Amino acid sequence: MGVAAMSKLSLAGRRIAVTRAREQTSELSAKLGALGAEVMELPLITISKEIDKHTLADVLTELGGYDWIVFTSANGVIFFFEEFHRIFDDIRSLGLLRCAAIGDTTAAAIRAQHLKVECQPKVATAAALADELIATGGLDSAKLLVITGNLNRDELVEKLEDARAIVDQLQVYKTEKTDLTTHPAAADFRARGADAVLFASSSAVQSFIAQAVALKLAPASQRPLAGSIGPQTSATMKQAGMPIDFEAKTPGLDSLVEALVEKLGK
Repeated sequence: MGVAAMSKLSLAGRRIAVTRAREQTSELSAKLGALGAEVMELPLITISKEIDKHTLADVLTELGGYDWIVFTSANGVIFFFEEFHRIFDDIRSLGLLRCAAIGDTTAAAIRAQHLKVECQPKVATAAALADELIATGGLDSAKLLVITGNLNRDELVEKLEDARAIVDQLQVYKTEKTDLTTHPAAADFRARGADAVLFASSSAVQSFIAQAVALKLAPASQRPLAGSIGPQTSATMKQAGMPIDFEAKTPGLDSLVEALVEKLGK
């Protein structure tokens, strides 16, 4: 059952804490609000554009020489194409580049640029994306451009290079922990707690742990269930000793909301 098919009262009376960056909360908050939830936004991370201009210039000069452009997040798509459109006035300047995406949200951001996604794994992980690219064949000596953030794992690039691909990386954004010590949302969370707290990235989990003091619940506060968007986030939660009360069946916001409704409905 998709989110659109759920009862509008599925989450009525439930208080849900969302831990995405402030720039990314709107979509998830809207989905939860449409189901009747009270949404508590805890912006544990901040995402901002960060690009080395010299590296960008080198990459854009060589665009015609790449076989694939690989996006590991929607943020990468957004920030890359902000710069691309600043310099070029025609999408055809990408040449014959083929696009690969790690998951549905990233793929949707690519399609918003009127581009076709030619490689996307069923499971939204870096390892699965590498395997899917390798399965296309012909990576030996192929040239790939991987668009990254500052916290991207090396696993994707290592697997591609092991398959004899030539890989260049371009960082276009950075993810940083947000200090919630004096943030009113943190005070609200401490005082009231929540029915559930949703984690959509490993960096949000790490920030949540790092700010344990700022987020420590009062004795009478409601202890929330913890939900994960997928395997990589769950692995980080396990490493931190956090419970995982529910997990999206497939990495993505809709699946995370479905898992939340299923858990709270029991």
